[in-house]
Amino acid sequence: MNLPTYVRLVEVGPRDGLQNEAQPISVADKVQLVDALTEAGLSYIEVGSFVSPKWVPQMAGSADVFARIQRKPGVVYGALAPNLRGFEDAVSAGVKEVAVFAAASEAFSQRNINCSISESLARFEPIIEAGRQYGISVRGYVSCVLGCPYEGQVSAQQVATVAKELYAMGCYEVSLGDTLGTGTPLATRTMFEAVTAYVPREKLAGHFHDTYGQALVNIYASLQEGISVFDSSIAGLGGCPYAKGASGNVATEDVLYMLNGMGIDTGVDMNKLLLAGEHICKVLGRVTGSRVAKALLG
Repeated sequence: MNLPTYVRLVEVGPRDGLQNEAQPISVADKVQLVDALTEAGLSYIEVGSFVSPKWVPQMAGSADVFARIQRKPGVVYGALAPNLRGFEDAVSAGVKEVAVFAAASEAFSQRNINCSISESLARFEPIIEAGRQYGISVRGYVSCVLGCPYEGQVSAQQVATVAKELYAMGCYEVSLGDTLGTGTPLATRTMFEAVTAYVPREKLAGHFHDTYGQALVNIYASLQEGISVFDSSIAGLGGCPYAKGASGNVATEDVLYMLNGMGIDTGVDMNKLLLAGEHICKVLGRVTGSRVAKALLG
């Protein structure tokens, strides 16, 4: 079996993780987290989101965070920018890469961003065009690729259609997200096989939630499909809004432990990663969502 020898981990904790926290988080604490993740060797860190604070209050101050972090050469500090106004704010903050998100489910698209899939894709065209003008890379997310809270099963072909559109529009990479965490290895491989008929494997990433305890096995199944980029969140930050009390994002520490055990290089230092997770959990007053951190830190 030819597994990738190197995997790029996309750290989404500062954005996808913290945006779900109930308590306010200071800019200083966000900066400390990003700097700690940089020190741990992550090469891609999603720092914040340029959306209305009315909708996502935890992402207020993203521009201040970008102004204060210690940027390291070779590290990408990305941000979510779902519309042109958000893109312009991101550029003003010195962001060099932004992300946009669509859904593989019509019902989820309507409920989550109040428009159809095709309408959401049309909204991204000016962002991607502006990205070309400013030299800003655009990464695409597709949610609900292995299940929808409103529609149930989502066909692999539907996922492929949306991913194909994002890639054709100019997204240099498309991250496929199991938003509910209901996916299993066979479904994961079937989905990637459908998508890779239209998008090269090296342009795809996996974003797995651990709600049903399937994230690591789904990542392993993705590795078997030649996928070598995965989104993860420090300490498993970011709950799943559709499964009360359940975990959401897979913990970066857990993914790293598995990859280290397989001899797959990531460039990430486990000890420094553990320290970053331990500190942000103290700030939040919560227990880590990482099983590896619980085991290694006691």
